[in-house]
Amino acid sequence: MPTFAERIRTLRNSKGLSQRVVGESLGINERTYKRYEAGEFEPTATNIIKLANLFEVSADYILGLSDNPQRQ
Repeated sequence: MPTFAERIRTLRNSKGLSQRVVGESLGINERTYKRYEAGEFEPTATNIIKLANLFEVSADYILGLSDNPQRQ
């Protein structure tokens, strides 16, 4: 099962977004977001929700609790 970092990297790439744009959408700097994708930092619950909304998937999918990206 993909890790959190792998999932958000794949989702970002599938949307054609840069790390800078995603960071700005979360209200964090690009460097912090890069660390999310590198597995060095974990986002707050608020930023997990923002990522789920941005990528249009469930938070459970991003967290690896489900392999189904669909929101319920």
